[in-house]
Amino acid sequence: MKPLKPFRIFNKAPTVPQVDNEHWYHIKAATKAEGATEADPAPIEIYIYGEIGGWGITANQFIRDLKAIDDGVSPVEVAFNTNGGDLFEGLAIHNALSRLGERCTGRIDALAASAGSVAVCGAHRVVMASNAILMIHNPYTWIEGDAEELRRVADVLDQAFEVIIAAYKAKAPDIDEAELRRLVNDESWLTATEALALGLVDEIGTGVQVRACLGNGAAMAKYRKTPQTLLDQLATKPGEPEAGPATTSEPTAPDPGDSTALALMITQDCAKAGISNLVAPLIAATKLTDKTTVQAALKRAKGIRDLCAAARLPELTAEYVTAGLEPDAVRARLFEKLVSSGKGFEIDNTLPPADDEQETVKAQLPNPTDIWAARRQAATKGARP
Repeated sequence: MKPLKPFRIFNKAPTVPQVDNEHWYHIKAATKAEGATEADPAPIEIYIYGEIGGWGITANQFIRDLKAIDDGVSPVEVAFNTNGGDLFEGLAIHNALSRLGERCTGRIDALAASAGSVAVCGAHRVVMASNAILMIHNPYTWIEGDAEELRRVADVLDQAFEVIIAAYKAKAPDIDEAELRRLVNDESWLTATEALALGLVDEIGTGVQVRACLGNGAAMAKYRKTPQTLLDQLATKPGEPEAGPATTSEPTAPDPGDSTALALMITQDCAKAGISNLVAPLIAATKLTDKTTVQAALKRAKGIRDLCAAARLPELTAEYVTAGLEPDAVRARLFEKLVSSGKGFEIDNTLPPADDEQETVKAQLPNPTDIWAARRQAATKGARP
């Protein structure tokens, strides 16, 4: 389930840590500056700079890591720069930050979109950079199944919508609910001034460069109303260095001819394997970089399809493929979803048929020698002594 949202506070930390390529958060334990007194406790610093729930790392792990270093006294400052992620992972973070009470301050450094906007509204106080963006929209998911299954998923999405509304209302209790619902339905990209007027943030601070945090705009292009100015900021020019935690520039775009051939390869292979619904996620995940990358992604996608089908959650296949998850991470997510659902689903270990057509079993022709031997043996047993 996707979409989905959260200082004396600096809007940009003096030194921003590098967030690991395969991690979406970084937690730094509180350390007192030289000469600091007990009256000035050092804050615990958290950076959520990536897709919430990505790489198979759940909000449960985030909460465990926070609890491991939280002394119950130190202020907690949570910086956000995320295009979103799993709605319920974002909601779990929202609730975890809310439990910290007045100690917790959220900071939107550049972008808090979708699940990121839900998570940041859990903070007691939210400071938004003057040039940052808060994006709110309806929940969505990928699904395949019969009419009954589609109706069930539609009901779940309706419930998820109400969860989102409740999360925003908890942060801004005086907000006009009819207007809030309209903004969510319309996929709204709110400036700091607009978010402040609605009550979703408490203060506007100094701005930072969006591109310095996200590195590229591929993830943003999937939304319907992404501001062109934001996409322009996120589009890194080849050879142009990036500030902030992102230290590498975007790879050079592949040759158009090669891209067309690779896209065709994905389309044909997916059709052959019966996973045509994964064409778009695979193209997005591989960025049509090269043949080796595409072939590895296709193989991984088929394995993910089999795992999701075995867990009777085929609708999650596209989500996991898009996220670039490895099979072990998919198994962990499926297990967690099945266990936490409380519906008692059983995993069907019978995998779908293999992609390659099974070898036809040929009929055996009669063997005259065997027939003659069998008749002689029967005649011998029936003969009288």
